[in-house]
Amino acid sequence: MATLLSYPVTRYAPAQLLDLSSRTVREERTPAAVRIFLNIMEEWKVKDADARKLLRGIGNGPFYELKRDPVGKVLDAERLQRISYLVGIYKALRILYSENLANRFVHLPNRNRMFNGSTPLEYMMKGGLPAMQNVRRLLDARRGGV
Repeated sequence: MATLLSYPVTRYAPAQLLDLSSRTVREERTPAAVRIFLNIMEEWKVKDADARKLLRGIGNGPFYELKRDPVGKVLDAERLQRISYLVGIYKALRILYSENLANRFVHLPNRNRMFNGSTPLEYMMKGGLPAMQNVRRLLDARRGGV
């Protein structure tokens, strides 16, 4: 007779994942995500053209509409994921470095093999979502995370 193994009871539960395939979920999350993204871009002093590249090449018109009023707008799942990674990068930088260095980090040429001498901003604009994931992992590892 085989015994079924089970995990011990714990008071901790995994975080509920957002269903980004749901338009309703994306519509609810878009305004806050856009405000956070724009605040980070302002603190990092990222030009609008570069910010648009970080959002997977969003057009001028739609970008400035989002800036003016994100309410009622809906970003696709990938753009929300990109913003999520950038928020994680922002948070990790704030933990690792002073405010001044944290804000300049994305503009500084980096000798890490991953960046190959380019800036983290250039790396993320070129590499998109996978590059953002890499930068997030690098910073999390530097701060002792996974």
